[in-house]
Amino acid sequence: MNARDTRIRLLATTAVGLYAVAALGTTEAVTSAESVCTRWPTCTGSLLPPAVGGPALLAWGHRASVLVVGVVLLAAAATVVVDSTTVESRVSAALAVAVVAYGADVLVGRAMLDGASVGGLHLGVAAVVLAAVFAALTWTLEDDRAPRPAPSNGRADAATTAPPNGPDVESADAPSAAGSVGGRAGLRARLGAYVELTKPRLMWLLSLVALAGMGLSAGGLPPVSLAVPTLVGGALSIGASGVFNHVLERDRDAKMARTSDRPVVTHEIPAGRAVAFGVALAALALGTFLAFVNATAAALDLGAIAFYAVGYTLVLKPNTSWNITIGGAVGAFPALIGSAAVTGGIGLPALLLGVVVFTWTPAHFYNLALAYQDDYAAGEYPMLPVVKGRAKTRRHILGYLGVTFLTTLALAVVANVDLVFVGVTSAFGALFLWAVVAIFRTDSDRATFRAFHASNAYLGAFLLAVLVSGVL
Repeated sequence: MNARDTRIRLLATTAVGLYAVAALGTTEAVTSAESVCTRWPTCTGSLLPPAVGGPALLAWGHRASVLVVGVVLLAAAATVVVDSTTVESRVSAALAVAVVAYGADVLVGRAMLDGASVGGLHLGVAAVVLAAVFAALTWTLEDDRAPRPAPSNGRADAATTAPPNGPDVESADAPSAAGSVGGRAGLRARLGAYVELTKPRLMWLLSLVALAGMGLSAGGLPPVSLAVPTLVGGALSIGASGVFNHVLERDRDAKMARTSDRPVVTHEIPAGRAVAFGVALAALALGTFLAFVNATAAALDLGAIAFYAVGYTLVLKPNTSWNITIGGAVGAFPALIGSAAVTGGIGLPALLLGVVVFTWTPAHFYNLALAYQDDYAAGEYPMLPVVKGRAKTRRHILGYLGVTFLTTLALAVVANVDLVFVGVTSAFGALFLWAVVAIFRTDSDRATFRAFHASNAYLGAFLLAVLVSGVL
């Protein structure tokens, strides 16, 4: 293993470690654990953990993790000294900032033990360290002077993973294969086509976002009488948005191998019927919110449908490479709806949850954009890898993952998080980060699909951890 590979591993480990240290520190502050562990740098004057558990052990664990992460960061910086002739100056500068800021932050933390009100400064400097480490990692991975394996185009991987091409469309009136099948098989196919229009794969994760938003506002699991209609109404609105998206994108979908077999494209479901179906779902969603939740949640739900169908599908996606970055706001709506369902307004924790989803979306979806770059080019969509290239897209993925770590910590400051939250988000954050590092090293579609699935696992685990922390 050369110095560059060692540095990549150490920087990735440091990034996850910094997140865990900051999350532990937030938990320590929430529980006032530092009040029972006043000796510095240890709690008891010994390197051994305190004999009693609870807050004292938490405070000792935080300080021990600070030491371990500091050693790993110094080891990463040492690789720059060993490999100084091939390391870019910006990598050296970023690591120098990280080391100096980390030492300063340790001193700020020490001042807090003496009663100094510098908690905001403490977290702010930690954010600077994390940003510097992510910058050093990105520039090391993208160092053009460093040897790297030959890129694997990965199109064969995509062929085995992507959906099959749909049937050719001969005319607007051509009957679909499913429509020509009689009896129950034909009915099942037609029902399946309508279900496909609703994009059901999006529902579970967005519903979990709404449930987490409700949990943050309720201080625990929301009452079933409120959670059920909120989730049902949300699922209906997600379905309506998906239907409108299918209809509005049908011409471009026909040009893309991944989407050319969609029901509206193949005329299995005529566009007019699809629109009527979408309007019916939207009406049912709004009716559910108005009847069983409240008008604020209903208004936000209508805004989510309009933003996805018009703002994202018609305005952003076909016209700008910022489509995913700005369009990620649609994923924040369920968090706001969940908060409004409980309180009639939007609380700060739920708002920050929406920000987390907003920053996570580019790190999540740009992996798919890399895998289907040729498809998006055929559909004439200005996706980032199509107009800016794969290298810049990879940098955006890693950068937005770093921002997601920071916004997650911001949520942890105002939410009632615990060690379950710290452990789960750190573990799945590491999984996501290592998957993203892999797309720099191989540039294959198989790697980008793994990063895409890792991003789903990360957000799902994070949302469940938010809910569990609120209950415990």
